[in-house]
Amino acid sequence: MIYRETGQFKTSYAADQGIFPIAQDRWVVYAFLGVAFLAVPLVIDDYWTNAIFLPFLCYAMAALGLNILVGYCGQISLGTGGFMAVGAYASYKLMTTFPGLDFAVIVVASGFITSAVGILFGLPSLRIKGFYLAVATLAAQFFLVWLFNKVGWFYNYNATGQITAPPAQSLGIFVTGAHTTASITYLFCLTFVVVFALFAKNLVRSRIGRSWMAIRDMDIAAEIIGVKPLSTKLSAFAVSSFYIGMAGALYFGVWLGSAEPTEAFGIDQSFLVLFMIIVGGLGSILGSFLGAAFMVLMPILLKNFMVDGLAMSAVLAKHVEITLMGVLIIFFLIVEPHGLARLWQIAKEKLRLWPFPY
Repeated sequence: MIYRETGQFKTSYAADQGIFPIAQDRWVVYAFLGVAFLAVPLVIDDYWTNAIFLPFLCYAMAALGLNILVGYCGQISLGTGGFMAVGAYASYKLMTTFPGLDFAVIVVASGFITSAVGILFGLPSLRIKGFYLAVATLAAQFFLVWLFNKVGWFYNYNATGQITAPPAQSLGIFVTGAHTTASITYLFCLTFVVVFALFAKNLVRSRIGRSWMAIRDMDIAAEIIGVKPLSTKLSAFAVSSFYIGMAGALYFGVWLGSAEPTEAFGIDQSFLVLFMIIVGGLGSILGSFLGAAFMVLMPILLKNFMVDGLAMSAVLAKHVEITLMGVLIIFFLIVEPHGLARLWQIAKEKLRLWPFPY
């Protein structure tokens, strides 16, 4: 009764092929956007921004990029942390070389620079796939982190080897540094994520998105029917790296403010983003957000429950948190291998027939 499509008539192909053809879906999305853009900035503070919202938004952007490559095109990648480092260091060099440049332009430019690097490291995908491609991208992860550690030009020959984001403006408003506020940094990141999530949703429904899915499902059959593996796979690496590069720029410039490649962009980051799309759902834009929310919020909830509720020591709580996160990931994969997005899809299908069971 709540989720019925009765009486929702489509009078054009455009309406029938809309992103949200069901009115209830549109209402839910509009409600979420209204709360995110209008209500949250009024009550947000520094803790909620730095501990919850900014990491969620940065990781959601990275998960979107990785899901395009792994979920939609079927190309395994373990180099997400390295590509985030490319975006972070590209934004740092642009901020220090062009101090007056708009930070939104810097984030997008960092994405394009990372896209070029992604195409370079995506070349092995033309000859290898599966486990061997995962090893190749893992090599890219270690090479990029080593490069940013050893070549002083990338960190402006700082004696500590650390990069620090200078204050930056967008449309005349400070979005990084001491002059900004929690609501401004939150809205800046939220705008980026929403705009490019909408772009990704349209992209995967287009001809290039269908080509990615054809390569993912059966590359030989896709080549027979006219899909070009060269351009299709490299375009997936390019678009994926573009999103991950922007995530790295936001992660460094807006959230952390300073970073060191081994600590901030190590192999742990690559596995964390990979777990996000596996838990959230491969081949699903919504799954990228659900997975990012799960991996960001669940450790905080577990830690607060164990330390405050059970009076557990912080060190013991951290070990228990890591163990429980692993158990929860395995549990979700057993219960629903297609992730949280599939559970949401099943719930919507049941709502369509409620209260009549099937």
